[in-house]
Amino acid sequence: MSDAIAVAVADAIPVLPPAKDIPSTFVASVKSWWTAGEKESAASEERLLRKLPFFRPAGSTPSSPDDSIPVLARSQRVQLGDPKHYLNTFSMAATSPSPSAPPPAVLLHGYGAGLGFFFQNLPVLGRWAGNRGSSVYAVDWLGMGRSARVQFSVKAKRDDIDGRVKEAEAFFVDSLEEWREKMGLEKMTLIGHSLGGYLSVVYALKYPTRVNKLILLSPAGIPRDPNTTVVSREVVDSQVTGDDSDQAETATQGTVESMKSGQRAEQRKESRSRKLFTYLWEEGWSPFQVVRSTMFWGPMLVGKYSTRRFIGLGVDDTKAMHEYILNITLAKGSGEYCISHLLAPGAHARRPIVDRIHEVKVPVTFVYGDNDWMDPEGGSESVEVLRKAGNGKGRMYIVPHAGHHLYLDNPKATNDLLIKELDRDLRV
Repeated sequence: MSDAIAVAVADAIPVLPPAKDIPSTFVASVKSWWTAGEKESAASEERLLRKLPFFRPAGSTPSSPDDSIPVLARSQRVQLGDPKHYLNTFSMAATSPSPSAPPPAVLLHGYGAGLGFFFQNLPVLGRWAGNRGSSVYAVDWLGMGRSARVQFSVKAKRDDIDGRVKEAEAFFVDSLEEWREKMGLEKMTLIGHSLGGYLSVVYALKYPTRVNKLILLSPAGIPRDPNTTVVSREVVDSQVTGDDSDQAETATQGTVESMKSGQRAEQRKESRSRKLFTYLWEEGWSPFQVVRSTMFWGPMLVGKYSTRRFIGLGVDDTKAMHEYILNITLAKGSGEYCISHLLAPGAHARRPIVDRIHEVKVPVTFVYGDNDWMDPEGGSESVEVLRKAGNGKGRMYIVPHAGHHLYLDNPKATNDLLIKELDRDLRV
């Protein structure tokens, strides 16, 4: 009997089949495409969440309490005001809440991803929640992950840039605010990755009294310069991995310049096809739309990405990530179509965060991987903008041996930094 099945039997948890092999033939790809859907999507997410020792899926019999992990974890759909709108939510709440607990942390994924991407960060954050008597949530944005795939559109005309940006941002941040109200949270610490980092800042600007601090992991849309990123690297780069001795380091001018030098070298190597891919993506051609249009070939295309980008996770975790990515990719297109409204060609924001962040009054932490394709100069400039605006609690770190998905590439260093930032200024 495998360890997974033994645990399932002991805790009366329904046995979940292991993730299937990543398809390498057309026949296997067809089979994978045929079985994709809501049921498989739920199973693929749960397969990642079951890696947490304190997670118990709906319908299982609770095991005896584990005093070493004083936290309960569950998944749920949080219904919003519109009957068709809901946000897929994973929560970890302390079994003994503290009246002096810090505000809960909320993990917010990037473009076209989902909360399952944080599966290697949830155990450490769950323990933090239990030790501090607080809570941690991971939420799928409306129209992404396993949240409601409602129609996404903007009414503003194409040349009304501010109108388009405002509508697209509101689609996400207003639904997050509605979620906060439904959950009864007074304030939150937002931990956002990539587009989730961009939207976290936008949320803080629109609802400033609801944010305790911001932790931005390789955030999108920060700098002004349209020639600072090579977005196609997200598809062609292999995973960079670290080791247990790695620690995030405070960013210096030298480390930022070294990163930018590497990024400029990658730009010079960019082929015509990669430039075309970047252009189509940033002009509103969703890469997920392209995958869906290939139908039977879709699982093989996703497999080429997941095996290259996440192979450092190990065979089983790479297969589990592949099934998760595949199922949320094949779901109905929705929030993914925001990209051309928020980002202009060059993957820079139509309304760059660096020009707006001076209004943020809470602590802001920028974090980049040392092999990131996201421009770190926007982060360092934003820290200076915050300082000049009277907010001296802006800081920036570099995680070694990590790319854009730094929380997966080097989870140990990222987790250590997250706990450090969550505990900063607390009386512990």
